[in-house]
Amino acid sequence: MANSSIAQPTSRKGLFARGRGAGRQLEWWQQLLLQAFCLTVAVSVLFPIMWIVTLSFKEAGSARPLKLEVIPPSISSITLSSYQAVIEQPLSKSAGDISFWKLMGNSFFLAAGVSFFSVMIGVAAAYAFSRLNFVGRKLIFLSIGFILLMPGIATLAPLFAMLAKISTSLEILRIIYFTMAGLLVAGLALMTISRIRSDDFRAGSAAFLVGGLAVAALFLWGGMQIEIPKNARPFELGRSLYGVGLAMISGALPFAIWNLKGYLDTIPKELEEAAIIDGASPNQIFFRIILPLATPALAVTAFLGFMAGWTEFALTARFINKAENYTLAIALQTMTGQYATVSWSNFAAMSIMISLPVSIVYLALQKYIVGGLTLGGVKG
Repeated sequence: MANSSIAQPTSRKGLFARGRGAGRQLEWWQQLLLQAFCLTVAVSVLFPIMWIVTLSFKEAGSARPLKLEVIPPSISSITLSSYQAVIEQPLSKSAGDISFWKLMGNSFFLAAGVSFFSVMIGVAAAYAFSRLNFVGRKLIFLSIGFILLMPGIATLAPLFAMLAKISTSLEILRIIYFTMAGLLVAGLALMTISRIRSDDFRAGSAAFLVGGLAVAALFLWGGMQIEIPKNARPFELGRSLYGVGLAMISGALPFAIWNLKGYLDTIPKELEEAAIIDGASPNQIFFRIILPLATPALAVTAFLGFMAGWTEFALTARFINKAENYTLAIALQTMTGQYATVSWSNFAAMSIMISLPVSIVYLALQKYIVGGLTLGGVKG
């Protein structure tokens, strides 16, 4: 016989009502308010985007419109002349002469470098914090967390003052390029020979070899592109894209370490213990077990680092003083001025062209980005 003294669950109505389905059942007026709220948020987010897109389809050189047009008035009014004008002349005439593709190459170089080095250094440091015990481990990791709380712009002045004091001749810079390319090729050759002898050369090794050779080719190409004129000035690290890259890597590393460490904590240690019993070395455990399992977190961290480098403006504007080193973000800023007549259609077209590549990649990887950040924030 059921005990009548046991409290029975009371039925709840309204917002916290329990329905038979997976979700909560809301009253009609609550559903109406929720739909109105979601619609308001969607309109507030999409309205400026649609206005910028519509403005970019106007004639090149058009001034700011007097009314907000979210949709072009007619199909015949749509033109791509603003995009053509931006590609032909991305900078204002007073800022310098540089092609759009050179600007895109500089932006890609900066973004790819920040993404690559922040992930490579970050995953090694995160693995050390996650698996190794050493003196000051907790204190150092907490210090990295405190760095994340500091606004990035606060480090601009000390970074510039430090990097501005580092300079070298162009001849030494070229030697550094060629040396890096040679070291990469030699390391890849030794790795390939070792894998072939142990009969362990697989598709992943081939992909790594191709990627390494591509990086070595970039170093070789960069060294060959360095021109050394007579009476050339020394190469100043603080006035180059390399200085901007180093400054951005120093800012991206704390987040990379913190995020990857949280994800590595979710990987069971029993997998590593089983590999040790099978005779795997520490390097084999890291490269063949940990890195493949951490691919989602690595992809998320790499994408966020790439996006930060692609859209960076403050550091680039402070460090770079030559038009040949400008990025797309700097080019966009040169279209405006205190006394200059701003072509808002060109400005809108340039904004769309800058944001479109990152937006497409984000939409394609949105599921992995959200999942990677979520898994990196919990342990167990």
